[in-house]
Amino acid sequence: MDVPLWLAVIVIGALALKLIRPPWWLVAVLLLGGYLLADSLISTVIDAAIK
Repeated sequence: MDVPLWLAVIVIGALALKLIRPPWWLVAVLLLGGYLLADSLISTVIDAAIK
């Protein structure tokens, strides 16, 4: 089953706000930063380091 990235980001953000209750701006920064990082050149380096 393929889940669109935007849907996964929204679900993770909603769960984080409901369960952990951090400031909303912190959740937004972390999710946006992770999304942008996944689309950058650094993602290949991280992927190689994990594998």
